[in-house]
Formats: sequence, structure tokens, C-alpha cells
Amino acid sequence: MLVLLASIFVVHIATVIMLFVSTIANVWMVLNNGTGSVGLWKNCTSTAGCSDSLSYSGEDALKAVQAFMILSIIFSVISLVVFVFQLFTMEKGNRFFLSGATMLLCWLCILVGASIYTHHYADGPQSHQGYSFILTWICFCFSFIIGILYLVLRKK
Repeated sequence: MLVLLASIFVVHIATVIMLFVSTIANVWMVLNNGTGSVGLWKNCTSTAGCSDSLSYSGEDALKAVQAFMILSIIFSVISLVVFVFQLFTMEKGNRFFLSGATMLLCWLCILVGASIYTHHYADGPQSHQGYSFILTWICFCFSFIIGILYLVLRKK
């Protein structure tokens, strides 16, 4: 049981780190010729560096993606803190419901944010998905698995 809890804790920390990286990095879409990339915050090219001006920065869809990705980070960190708190204060035999619920809220925020980005921006003919976009979907899978495991597990 200790090994299972430790492994879930490590995967949870890895998920939080990957969420930070995928939200902060500006490599959600990469141009096919490799000369630039676009993220949630900046537009980067190999010749001019990164600029704060995105061509679609005023769109509500991008602002929604930014908000949901930030919310997913917040819920993931809250879930991690609640898990550690429950691990040391909860009575034996109880389930980690609060940790699981907040992690599933993180999962839902990732789902909504990544889906909005996929629908609005990920179909460019001159570009393909970057590592931030792929990390986001990996975090989506990990957060769902962790959330379900928290709901199922009992403290022994």
C-alpha cells in the first residue's frame, strides 16, 4: 500500500510539473518548416525571438484556454496539498474523496481548455502540434487516472 501511495504521489507531482511546463512554454503549435512556434502567451520565431503579440490574442477562445489551464494547475496543486494533509490526518479506512474530487476538477479543466484549443487553433495547414500541446493531453490522462485512484483507495 505504501508503494502504491508513493507512486501515485510521484505521478501527481510529475503531472503538476508537466502542467506548469505545458502552460508556460510557447510550443503549442510549431510551423512545419521549423522557423517558429505559437503558445498560449507568445509567438516565437527563430529569427526575431518571442513577441507578446499573438495574431489571435484578443479572441475569447484563447482567453478561455488560458483560464482553464491556469485553473487546472491550481486544482492540481490543491489536490496534492489535500492529499498530503489527508494522508497524515485522516482516520484509517477512509477514502481520499476530497483529493479525488479536486483532481477530477483539474481533469475537467484540462479537458475543456485543450478541447477549445484543439477546436479553434490546432488545425493549421502550415503547422503541427508542439510538445506543450502533447504534454497537456498526457496530463489529461494522468489526472483522470490519479483522480479515480484517489476515489477508490482507502487509507490503511
